Order: sequence, then structure tokens, then C-alpha cells
Amino acid sequence: MAEASQNEGRLTRVSAVIFQHTEHAIYAVLGLLLAATAILALIDAAGLTFEAIHALGKAPQLLEVVDRLLFLLMLVEILHTVRVSMRSGRLTCEPFLIVGLIASIRRVLVITLQSSEIMHAKEWTAEKEALFRASMIELGVLAGLIITMVISIFLLHRARDDDRPAGEEEPGPETKDA
Repeated sequence: MAEASQNEGRLTRVSAVIFQHTEHAIYAVLGLLLAATAILALIDAAGLTFEAIHALGKAPQLLEVVDRLLFLLMLVEILHTVRVSMRSGRLTCEPFLIVGLIASIRRVLVITLQSSEIMHAKEWTAEKEALFRASMIELGVLAGLIITMVISIFLLHRARDDDRPAGEEEPGPETKDA
């Protein structure tokens, strides 16, 4: 009987190691794909920035540049989350809140520009009025969402014993002596 439980314990340990290595391999491939996507987004953002410079900083081009840069920031934050998850073996919620915050801010910027274009139109139709009202409702919902995420991030920081960002690891024995 003891031999059977010992074999079960060994099987559990072996399967845990196999699953952990599989998880790390998937995280590594995901990280490489995210890094490649981020590099492509950076190149695209640089090209859009040069186009905006040639357009003398007109609002639609500038909004597109900011939108791409915020998208790039989201990719980098997700990549950071993958790296932290690989190192610590834990998934933290703070990076996802930050990504959601960035995405909400991106949407606010897009809605603001679209609403501005509607407001400056010469003709004010019922369709434009409905679109404007829907945009204002969406901005209100996004404002509530942004406030909720900021408060959540603040509370996560306060709940942590140390004031380090989420995912930052404890200093190892080799760094404590230095």
C-alpha cells in the first residue's frame, strides 16, 4: 500500500514538472510573438509620426499616432505580465487593470475626436445628434470605468505590504548582500 502511494506521489511530481515546462514553453512563445508584434507596432508608429509631421500636426494624424503609441504601450504591458508570470509562477491582476486603463483612455481619445468633428460640422442632423448623444453616454461609461480601475490599482498598492509594483520579485540572497 505504501509503495502505491509513493508511486502516486512520484507521478504527481513528474506530471507537475511536465505541466510547468509546457506552461513555460507556451509563455516563451507567447512572449516572442508579443515582442515581434510590439516591434512591428513601433515601426508603424514611427512611420505614422513622420506622416503626422509632414501633415503639420493635423488632429486626425496626431490622434492616430497617439492611438498607435497607446496600443504599443498595451502590448509592452502585456509582455511584462507574461514575463512576470513566467518568473514568479503567479498571475497578478494589476497589469491587466493597467492595460484596461490604457485601452479606455485610447477609446476616450477616439470618441473625443469623433465628437469634435461632429460638433464642427455645418449641418446638424438628427442622425448626428443621436451619434453625439451615444458618444457622450459612452464617454460617461468610460469615465466611470477609468475611475474604477484607478481606484482598484490604488487599493492593490495599499493592500500590498511593501510598496513595490505587482510582480516585482523579492530580492534574492545574491542581491541582499550587495
